[in-house]
Amino acid sequence: MNIQALLVSRFSAALAQLDAAGAAVPVSKSTRPEFGEYQFNGAMGLAKIKRCPPREVAQQILDVVELDDIAARCEIAGPGFINIHLAPAWLAQQAQITLADERLAIPKQPQQHIVVDYSAPNLAKEMHVGHLRSTIIGDAVAKALEFMGHHVIRQNHMGDWGTQFGMLLAHLNDRLQANEVAETALSDLEDFYRAAKVRFDEEEGFADRARQYVVKLQGGDAQCLALWQNFIDVSITHSEEIYSKLGVSLQRTDVMGESAYNPDLPNVISELQAQGVVVEDAGAQVAFLDELADKNGKPAVYIVQKSGGGYLYATTDLAAIRYRKTQLNASRTLIFTDARQALHFKQTEIVARKAGFLADTDRYQHCPFGMMLGKDGKPFKTRTGGTVKLVDLLDESIERADALLQTRENDFSTDTLALMAQQIGISAVKYADLSKSRTTDYIFDWDTMLSFEGNTAPYLQYAYTRIQSIFSKAGITPAELSASAVPIQIEADQEKALVTKLLQYQDTLEQMVDDATPHLLCTYIYELASLFMKFYEACPILKDTVSESDRQSRLALCLLTSRTMKNGLDILGIATLDKM
Repeated sequence: MNIQALLVSRFSAALAQLDAAGAAVPVSKSTRPEFGEYQFNGAMGLAKIKRCPPREVAQQILDVVELDDIAARCEIAGPGFINIHLAPAWLAQQAQITLADERLAIPKQPQQHIVVDYSAPNLAKEMHVGHLRSTIIGDAVAKALEFMGHHVIRQNHMGDWGTQFGMLLAHLNDRLQANEVAETALSDLEDFYRAAKVRFDEEEGFADRARQYVVKLQGGDAQCLALWQNFIDVSITHSEEIYSKLGVSLQRTDVMGESAYNPDLPNVISELQAQGVVVEDAGAQVAFLDELADKNGKPAVYIVQKSGGGYLYATTDLAAIRYRKTQLNASRTLIFTDARQALHFKQTEIVARKAGFLADTDRYQHCPFGMMLGKDGKPFKTRTGGTVKLVDLLDESIERADALLQTRENDFSTDTLALMAQQIGISAVKYADLSKSRTTDYIFDWDTMLSFEGNTAPYLQYAYTRIQSIFSKAGITPAELSASAVPIQIEADQEKALVTKLLQYQDTLEQMVDDATPHLLCTYIYELASLFMKFYEACPILKDTVSESDRQSRLALCLLTSRTMKNGLDILGIATLDKM
């Protein structure tokens, strides 16, 4: 149920009757319960056009808008706001419909082929904390889009090409010649990379050999390609271990490295030249973009081929756009990288549209995100100032979660506690990131993210288990309760507030998939959990004094809350526990 969309539809029809079709229809959620659940704020704007008092216009709208089946009452407030108090009976009816549907009465959107480009580690190095945001934000959005009915094509645009590989392959070849196996030599990619770089900088003749490997690799030398493939296979295995620990849905089949586009790069340049999108400048192929000109009118420069004939990230990204359009039939692409690449992707989109690689109706969304910062407000580093490996961060979170669980009274087995520590620790790291606005930096704080209070994964996981314990105490399973089709009734204010929030889930998901903003879903689930706790405290469920009808109705609301929370947490990739 999207209540807001329904109200917009009703008010749009009313405005059409008042010869104001096409006028703005600003319907928003009320910020205070005494003002109802929703508010229409369009009377003031319409009053300027009609040149009459806003409250008079508001009354004209109320006289024709059809809300009798939805609202208990509507009232004009202030300069012309229309406050809408939803009818408890209607809310109860919608909650009943939602509970009876396995998709929570959320219809699927018209299906699109959507590419979600995320994670994208450099295979020359191990994944570090800088890869966390792209990986988990992209995965949450991909899961949400699939739930909404779209055909999602995950693309892991891994860095598996470039001049650095000459250095790495030369070093790997030497290690293999010394009778090491690739898996052992590459067991720590960071150490391997550092050792290769030291040799490149200091060892006589090594840099020349490395450059020769680059030429061989780009020329398709069989032995060099075999070495390169060996390096890629072991490196991807490192990434897969991280994805498994994170509970991320990326698979090896989703890997589409930069190297995959190499055969098409000359064709990309030829098409850009043929259409006049690029011109030769000092031997390079360049697009001059008037759309991004500076204050002096000088166009932005976008190089797609270097003067020596070499290709760049720009060339590869344009080839990716062309491939996704022609081979994957994508009408929408979302790319998750840090905000520093925003200009590059804006330039890439402009050039792609000029070249016809993107249709006018295609959406190409670069979804930038801010940085993870330490408590000192600087980029998150190890105590010695080094880059934090992502696997080390996750392992530490699991250890901290385990230590936290040991301080709480419980009778769980050692194996169960270990599993809970894994689920809580990983979820805490993920949720702390996902709950922050994608576009802003955030402070990484162990104490906050592992707290059982506030907007954290442990709090939501605990809230979910509290609901499961209610079913257990009531002696009924969720399946049995669902099959009983108990009538829902709304009497208390806390019941009304909870049901209203439950029916706003669709609206939240639609906004999340449109804007690629998982923090909206996090906020929704936290607010839902908070409203449930208020409902639980104010509306007894299992006390002897509660009537059977009230008991069954409130258990049904528990079930609907539980199912909604689980659906949202599953989309976010946050584990749910039946006991905690």
